[in-house]
Amino acid sequence: MQSLRMIENWPVPTAAAAVIRADGVVAGSYGPLEQRFALASVTKPLAAYAALLAVEEGAIELDEPAGPEGSTVRHLLAHTSGLAFDEPRVMAEPGTRRIYSNAGFEALGDHLAKATDIPFPQYLHEAVLEPLGMTATELPGSPAKDGVSTVADLIRFAAELQAPRLLSESTLAAATQVVFPGVTGVLPGYGHQKPNDWGLGFEIRDGKSPHWTGAGSSPRTFGHFGQSGTFLWVDPDARAACVALTDGAFGPWAIEVWPQLTDAVLAELAQTA
Repeated sequence: MQSLRMIENWPVPTAAAAVIRADGVVAGSYGPLEQRFALASVTKPLAAYAALLAVEEGAIELDEPAGPEGSTVRHLLAHTSGLAFDEPRVMAEPGTRRIYSNAGFEALGDHLAKATDIPFPQYLHEAVLEPLGMTATELPGSPAKDGVSTVADLIRFAAELQAPRLLSESTLAAATQVVFPGVTGVLPGYGHQKPNDWGLGFEIRDGKSPHWTGAGSSPRTFGHFGQSGTFLWVDPDARAACVALTDGAFGPWAIEVWPQLTDAVLAELAQTA
């Protein structure tokens, strides 16, 4: 895809990207697909997928207590537990505010580890990474932000998010719809949003503006971006997903060029449909 060549002009040392159709076919790719990059918060969708598999296996339940008092697994996944951004400090009653929280995902990882008696990185490996053949991906630390992966591996995950083999379609559908609708909050890097819609570990595009996806992205688009200059989105209406990994920290450059790339990708897909 010609649109992917736009990453050549990004002000980062290295970038790689790919577009994956809903049938799992790679529509295009560009850059070093096998290079390993820090995912930052793009780790969260992987961690959430492991947690959802644990729910389907009966190891945990979405509405069982987890995290601060009154919070559940569902609250932790949806960033509504009330925990602060980067420390286990309670800032709100569960379900009342969308406080984007690394601490919440770390509490989720701890909860799952205790419930299964398996360290979370190992659980993630056995439940998600190994079955999908994501051999270059690992989690050496926090389930909120310490994942390392390649575009080649995330192509496999993006295909799974469009045609799930590990999860049931109904579970994935529930995870990629708005949970606790109407809740306000801050989208890091983009300011206060009302509403600030999320699913279970996935941010939902809806009508957010500004946003890191494109003007042409459908409201059903879901995914995540990371502070290491990384993103993954799935647009069910376009029947495609896009992954971009870089080694440049998120900043104004990303706010400018990410939507441009997304809109160019969507336009090119529409032309070839």
